[in-house]
Amino acid sequence: MNPIKVGLLGIGTVGGGVFRVLRRNQEEILRRAGRGIEIAVVADKAVDRAREIVGDAAQVTDDAFSVVRDPSIDIVIELIGGYTVAKDLILAAIENGKHVVTANKALLATHGNEIFAAARAKGVMVAFEAAVAGGIPIIKALREGLTANRIEWVAGIINGTSNFILSEMRDKGAAFDTVLQEAQRLGYAEADPTFDIEGIDAAHKLTIMAAIAFGIPMQFDRAYTEGIARLTREDIRYAEQLGYRIKLLGITRRTAKGIELRVHPTLIPARRLIANVEGVMNAVLVKGDAVGATLYYGAGAGAEPTASAVVADLVDITRMQTSDPENRVPHLAFQPDQLSDFPILPMEDVETAYYLRLRVYDRPGVLADITRILADHTISIDAMVQKEPAEGEEHADIVMLTHLTVEKHVNAAIARMEALPSVSGKVTRIRLEELGRH
Repeated sequence: MNPIKVGLLGIGTVGGGVFRVLRRNQEEILRRAGRGIEIAVVADKAVDRAREIVGDAAQVTDDAFSVVRDPSIDIVIELIGGYTVAKDLILAAIENGKHVVTANKALLATHGNEIFAAARAKGVMVAFEAAVAGGIPIIKALREGLTANRIEWVAGIINGTSNFILSEMRDKGAAFDTVLQEAQRLGYAEADPTFDIEGIDAAHKLTIMAAIAFGIPMQFDRAYTEGIARLTREDIRYAEQLGYRIKLLGITRRTAKGIELRVHPTLIPARRLIANVEGVMNAVLVKGDAVGATLYYGAGAGAEPTASAVVADLVDITRMQTSDPENRVPHLAFQPDQLSDFPILPMEDVETAYYLRLRVYDRPGVLADITRILADHTISIDAMVQKEPAEGEEHADIVMLTHLTVEKHVNAAIARMEALPSVSGKVTRIRLEELGRH
């Protein structure tokens, strides 16, 4: 049987990894897929560099559109990234009857509904395991392995750059800006790190996981996103003293009122396995009604970890391409006509617990004023620490952990506390998740 012919669009870090893994493990892949898979043509603007990588093993072109129109190509791998040219290329590949493999989480989170509809109309597959958590097979776990379950919630450390920064801040007691510069020097953070440190990259990935977990359309524009740039080493230290660690978490949860879809710094009990995921590693915790909590851990980025997911998608498509399109695993796990219009819950209606830190003047009655405000908004305190002011200082820190409450109540309480003459500056608020409830 002739091998499957693949067109690779983009042979940068991940594309190079895909090429190497396919070549190195070709015998193993053939045994698994039942048919050879070979990259027949590579499209990249840096033609000379591409030729250095592939040698005479594949054609090289700078015209990606010629690849998606080539009748000899069965599967197109899109590793260009971005929202514009990549979208046009994927839609053109689908229109020409090609199956598609992509690692483009930003594109899928924003235009996935359109892309999947086009693929269904043409009877082709779009596979995207590499779009979320690199080499961790979380898409397959959610879409296939946990099919028997009613997924209750998903919580994940799904951005390695942010996790590296928070790990270094905790280990070394360094400030955010210092660690960010180190992450850039090591190549973990881009020159413009906005997507990573502001939680946008994590929100793209969370949007995809939520769609598969709950059978809803992609709704990135409704995700609440808050980054790590304002976190201080003091808050990381206080959290540690209280038995918690701070991680940038993507959380999606099914509630009676709607689906939570949120990315933000989060206190997690230090005893939880996910709280001990350090450096650039990723981890996703999924709670199903039948299986309970399951944890998926591994490299969330990198050439060969991501290539592992891309090649796994190639094998899946090779196995299934001759099957009836109606009997394939749906893109978002649920049958397309069975997707739910269950709403995304506004952040102000989300129920969680909170870490609050206030900088106050060291004078009588301050604590009474603060606790009265919290009581007025039906917020109960789980734990509280009042730090003694440093010698010569007139300010002291009060740190509180609350029980479960609704975000809008906390917002109102914070506004009143910040208006107190005894409170200096803004109240620091970090959400807290036990990841054991519900």
